Amino acid sequence: MGSWLPQSFGKAKFAAVALVHFEFYLFCLILKRFAKIITALAFLFGVHTTLLAQIAPGPYNDLILEQVRQMPKGGRYAATRVATIRLQQAAHFESGKFFVIPDAASPSYCSGATYLVFMKTIEVLRAKGALHLDHATLESLMIRGQRDGEGIWGRWNANGPGTARLFHEMNLGENFDDYAEAQPGDFMKIFWSPEVGKAEHGHSVIYLGMEKKGGLDYVRFWSSNIPSGYGEKSVPRTKIIRAIFSRLDAPGNLSRVATVPAVDKYLASLLSVRSSYEEAKTKCGM
Repeated sequence: MGSWLPQSFGKAKFAAVALVHFEFYLFCLILKRFAKIITALAFLFGVHTTLLAQIAPGPYNDLILEQVRQMPKGGRYAATRVATIRLQQAAHFESGKFFVIPDAASPSYCSGATYLVFMKTIEVLRAKGALHLDHATLESLMIRGQRDGEGIWGRWNANGPGTARLFHEMNLGENFDDYAEAQPGDFMKIFWSPEVGKAEHGHSVIYLGMEKKGGLDYVRFWSSNIPSGYGEKSVPRTKIIRAIFSRLDAPGNLSRVATVPAVDKYLASLLSVRSSYEEAKTKCGM
């Protein structure tokens, strides 16, 4: 039976269908070609975002640096009982408020210097209404001759990763040892030797950044330094065997002091026991 449609109409219909199929094929081909480019761009964008997130300053780093700038300069370094007495006098709690007034002429030592900055930061946050801690928690921050590993100050002042262990126990912030992630205003424990614990040589500081001197990488920090006391210092990175950074993120978690053991046995043991860097990292959630 013959078709009643003109032959020219059939050819036109075939051409139209062929064109549609060709356009679809071309679209798929272009999409396939650009898929890899789109994926690559998305990957690069994602990595870029991640890197920005990694190096972004902590929420309180600028405030910590502000307290550093307000600290006195000089005095002298002395890890003695007299220096501890002066430290106790520099910070006291009265009528629901901290008074942190260090004396430039007083002897001081590294962990005491960084702890005063920590306390000053806490008090500024409270004064702004950005932090609320009960009376018992505030009292627990005071320096009253606690032994290594005891309470907040005893943990901060202990051998080994004292500050980092405190941050991990109370979830105050993140601990890490990658210089690429460090930001000015991070608390930092420097290990001058591979030893951790009884035989260690360490330094509690506040990280200020990196700089170049004579083509070498130098680490800048603030603390009470030998021999001059309060002030900035810069040392070749090669002199630092290990370093643990602690970034303050959640100061409100200081209230957890009531739930942690009165004495941290690990930190308390480091007066007489040798530990290792790997054990220290484990104890600090790294």
